[in-house]
Amino acid sequence: MKKRKNSPLIIARPEHGISRKLMSPNALRILYRLKDKGFIGYLVGGCVRDLLLGREPKDFDVVTNATPHEIKRMFRNCRLVGRRFRLAHLHYQDEIIEVSTFRSQAADEPEPVPKEAHEAEPRKPRMLKDDDGMILRDNVYGTPAEDAQRRDFTVNALAYNIVDFSIIDYTGGLADLSAGIIRTIGDPVVRFQEDPVRMLRAVRFAALLAFTIEENTRTALVAAADTIVRATPPRLYDEILKLFLSGEGSRCYELLRQTGLFAALFPAFSSWLDAESEGFPHTRFGEMLNHVDSRIQQGCKVSPPLLLALLFGEYIHEKAERFRRLGTPWQQSINAAVAEFMGETCPIVMIMNRVGLALRDIISQQMRLKKIPGRRPESFIARPDFNDIIEYNRITCGNKKDISKQLDWWEAQAQQQEQEPHKLPNKTRTPQRKRKKRRRRRNADAENRTGNP
Repeated sequence: MKKRKNSPLIIARPEHGISRKLMSPNALRILYRLKDKGFIGYLVGGCVRDLLLGREPKDFDVVTNATPHEIKRMFRNCRLVGRRFRLAHLHYQDEIIEVSTFRSQAADEPEPVPKEAHEAEPRKPRMLKDDDGMILRDNVYGTPAEDAQRRDFTVNALAYNIVDFSIIDYTGGLADLSAGIIRTIGDPVVRFQEDPVRMLRAVRFAALLAFTIEENTRTALVAAADTIVRATPPRLYDEILKLFLSGEGSRCYELLRQTGLFAALFPAFSSWLDAESEGFPHTRFGEMLNHVDSRIQQGCKVSPPLLLALLFGEYIHEKAERFRRLGTPWQQSINAAVAEFMGETCPIVMIMNRVGLALRDIISQQMRLKKIPGRRPESFIARPDFNDIIEYNRITCGNKKDISKQLDWWEAQAQQQEQEPHKLPNKTRTPQRKRKKRRRRRNADAENRTGNP
């Protein structure tokens, strides 16, 4: 362990337990190629953190001093993405490795204005912020030390050096990792202004790792919770999925409620949760999160439409009941309720249209399950969301005897249909008409030679 004044803490290979056997072979190939080409290459971020904690990393990120275009010239499987910060995605058969360039700590200084028009020089890349301090573009490249200072939390700023297999710590991340603390790098007020999504990341890491959010970081987070809506709605949707599909969704939900983030993200739904329906509190949201966590921890997958149906289904059904009291038929009431829910949610958390349609279908097929066998049961079983429909009804109302029997019947039919050989239907096809051959037209010279007028 080496530490000099104003220098990073370096943990030599004998002093840490990270082995290359635990790393992605593709990530190692990238690091070695960067090294062979004369560039610096580190593993960085969550993969180093998880390896030190004895967890299996979800993905591997690489950082280098090579620019995105230099990376693209080195790797044929490279795709450049991103406007806010240019990244290189290296596509392999079973994974995508993200490679970024060291970022700078350059301040948001105004562009220098040349005195004369003919003295103008090419514009250099600059960090671009809005009036509230949120980073809009950040394609300013720097050194490894500057890049570490630009990351969100200390535990995510650790780097693995492929040259000597050491761990490099510029921000005190190893100490926070040992203490179980989530701490922002730098002033948390400024860091949350730069990127409000960091507040959701702090919650997710604290829940996932069973860590505590450092006091100053938590205070700044609570104070800035309302500003989460400044992030783009599609990005917030992705972060919500990461939170509730992490396997620790219940803990994430608790932290979101405690910090005020949940009310900012889902204001109408949060107000409904705080109220009571017919004298009973709304406890199903928490129960559904516990069920989702249990499934994910068992290695099962939960699709986004099923997740949304489980979490918001009771809320949508109550809306639909209100429409039915006004005389709206069953299906139309569900359609209207889902449309109203999407209208409330999408301005802040953008649920994709196809996910909203799948959510509506999962909730509305309860009536179809009652029709045994009904018309064309094999087509209903062949639906891509059939398993989600069965799962949703099994979880939400499977304790009712009649519904349980219906679900058992459908599952038995689905199992039988899988065991039978799939036969294509014999469709009578209209025979294709033979195309007539066009007679070649003889030219005038040939006609003259044969004596024809």
